[in-house]
Amino acid sequence: MNASLAETLSAALLVLVLACAVIRPFGWPEAVVAVPAAALLIATGAISLDHARAEAARLGPVIGFLAAVLVLAQLCDDEGLFHACGAWMARTTAGRSRRLLLQVFLAASVITAVLSLDATVVLLTPVVFATATRLGARPKPHVYACVHLSNTASLLLPVSNLTNLLAFAASGLSFTRFAALMVLPWLVAIVVEYAVFRRFFATDLNAGAQAPPAADPPELPLFALVTVACTLAGFVLTSALGINPAWAAFAGALVLAARALAQQRTTPTALVRSAAVPFLAFVVALGIVVRAVVDNGLDTALGHLIPDDTGLAALLSIAVLAAVLANVINNLPAVLVLLPLTAPSGPGAVLAVLLGVNIGPNLTYAGSLATLLWRRIVHAHDSEVELKEFTRLGLYAVPASLAAAVLALWGSLNVIGGG
Repeated sequence: MNASLAETLSAALLVLVLACAVIRPFGWPEAVVAVPAAALLIATGAISLDHARAEAARLGPVIGFLAAVLVLAQLCDDEGLFHACGAWMARTTAGRSRRLLLQVFLAASVITAVLSLDATVVLLTPVVFATATRLGARPKPHVYACVHLSNTASLLLPVSNLTNLLAFAASGLSFTRFAALMVLPWLVAIVVEYAVFRRFFATDLNAGAQAPPAADPPELPLFALVTVACTLAGFVLTSALGINPAWAAFAGALVLAARALAQQRTTPTALVRSAAVPFLAFVVALGIVVRAVVDNGLDTALGHLIPDDTGLAALLSIAVLAAVLANVINNLPAVLVLLPLTAPSGPGAVLAVLLGVNIGPNLTYAGSLATLLWRRIVHAHDSEVELKEFTRLGLYAVPASLAAAVLALWGSLNVIGGG
């Protein structure tokens, strides 16, 4: 296949794959279109079989890590962790919507960082809906906080987001150094988001809430909490020993799975389902499709836009480029495209890409798959998401939080160092 035709076919199939992931015609899983598209590109020679294998091999450890974290999050939900979180929020609001918003920010930030953004979108959002309804508060500010923080608050740890796992692998950083460099950008971005939410949703928050009826607090799932804490410690230990931290995630999931199976609270089929195997296949197929687009000219076009240094202006330009690309082609393809181009410049450039692809998607529906999933959950609760309002909130929050996070990253790199 000649270069021009390969470039056209690769780009067209990428658009098709992303469109089907957004629309999900007939309720099909994302992989139904992505896997045949990847196979077609290989069959036609738009991407060589060797390059396709190399891309699949690169994504393999990341996919395993993601599967383990998804299973861990679902098992924590089965243990009652998210129900206990909702009960805690309801008991401590004292009839104040602003306090509930603060609690949602705290809960969503921690859950996103530790159990990944999928846990916040899929498991916490329904809990927040139920809690707001129980208190008579307007749910919109609190539910919107879940989706914004599923993106913004996923900056902290390699396990917080699939984009983080990819960036972690490309950065050459240890688990602890990655977290040390990202903790200040994570905090700053969340604080800016909170300030924007307080002002943007002032009318809804002024409506207030009611104190919940007295009830006995649910039992705290100590076993799940201890397992998660040990898993986090395992991430640090395995990274220090040069072992893939995915083994710690597998160990944590295995402990909770063994307990749940022994108590007959889950089944092997349910565990496999919680690993989201079709989505994992979609990620691999999407990686191959994106690799085909990159091999056929996109890397050359974008390469001219990537600065060679990692000064403040360079980091900001990389983050903005990543944010724009995330909203054009979705954040997962964006990070797959940009990481090979920025990795030679060092960890600072890679982390700047991460800021853009994690914070940037709060601007549009199509920015991340998590936002699309959140939208379906909102509709399932008989609520509507207005495109104009969602975008207007993003226009206030994204530039401010992205600029503040880049400045914080630049400071962290200068104080801690990126080596």
